[in-house]
Amino acid sequence: MSGTEELTWQGEGHALLASTEDLAVARKLLAEFDDDLGDRYRALIDGHPDATVRTCRPGHLTGSALVVDSAGTNTLLMLHAKFGRWLQPGGHADGDANLAAVALREATEETGIDGLRIWPRPLHLDIHEVDPPGEDPHLHFDVRFLVQAPAGARPQGNHESRALRWVPLDGLADFGCDPGLVHLAQLGAEALAELPKP
Repeated sequence: MSGTEELTWQGEGHALLASTEDLAVARKLLAEFDDDLGDRYRALIDGHPDATVRTCRPGHLTGSALVVDSAGTNTLLMLHAKFGRWLQPGGHADGDANLAAVALREATEETGIDGLRIWPRPLHLDIHEVDPPGEDPHLHFDVRFLVQAPAGARPQGNHESRALRWVPLDGLADFGCDPGLVHLAQLGAEALAELPKP
């Protein structure tokens, strides 16, 4: 992972996690992704000034978090109330182009854990179709980050989940998670081996 020397784990209130409507911030986060997938994200941003708003179609930007425990061996999954599947915490940007801030905010709200720290460089991109009740099917252009919980963290959850569970990073496939989430966990484990401790 090149360029990690200038980055640090960031917590709530860090200046680099300030909310902004400036889509250049989202575009900058995607700079490392110079493949076709990254190009699709840039095309969304360049073609839709409302790319961070949930009503944007054909889809919109979202931010999510692979939340790992302080040992870096387990990830926290939520049984999503709307979708009925085990997912990583995350959600809509609601106008915020700082997707690292979005991912940390959503992780904090959905897990109830205070003191989460985020690595501000995205781990993974994933475009997937969602078909929530009462809405038309559309795409989520998800930008996924690594987030670490403090020692002794006790998840609380909120109305968006039916349950929360710590699952070994290498056990997500056995837990019935989709291939994109399994791949995210693999990337998270690799990153944790290289990154400084929070």
